[in-house]
Amino acid sequence: MLENLDRHMLLAINSLNSPFFDNVMYAISGKLIWAPLYLAILIYLGFGYRRKFLVILIFIVLLITLSDQISVQLFKNIFHRLRPCHDPSLAGMIHLVRGHCGGLYGFVSSHASNSFAIAFLSMKLIKKKWYGTGMMIWALVICYSRVYLGVHYPGDVICGALLGALIGLGVYRLYEITDRKILSGKTFFSGQSPDRPSTR
Repeated sequence: MLENLDRHMLLAINSLNSPFFDNVMYAISGKLIWAPLYLAILIYLGFGYRRKFLVILIFIVLLITLSDQISVQLFKNIFHRLRPCHDPSLAGMIHLVRGHCGGLYGFVSSHASNSFAIAFLSMKLIKKKWYGTGMMIWALVICYSRVYLGVHYPGDVICGALLGALIGLGVYRLYEITDRKILSGKTFFSGQSPDRPSTR
């Protein structure tokens, strides 16, 4: 039943296509187009956290590595669920943009996992309502683009989004522990206790 619902939702979204939105969704689904956004987030974090920024950067790298590898190694390579555009039962029914389909398997969506992981970690680090709202919209639009393009079922992106959110929250929890036990326990990089100022 869920599989049939997944297919019906996919076909409904994928059928709402036009040349204009084909180009828009293809661009949204790309990676390089978001480089300025990622750079802006890093700059904001750099100014906001200053001496802790290098540690945060390490956790960001950990986040992306976990999200990308878990979505592939523990899901795509185990569940082997064909992408809609590779599914023989949907042959001729999927509207593909520029003939792009991607790898053979699609559960879970790495795009969804990565975008939600970035959104949740950065929202915990940048506690601004406007930022949180913007990042959620950004992540949801990326997920929608994957279904629109016919490369993922809605279930792929929903589960990918949940996975990414859990990873984002988990990595933030690790950062909190590190911050509490190491970074905030003494003056970072100096080894000097904060309650014992230098007498020099």
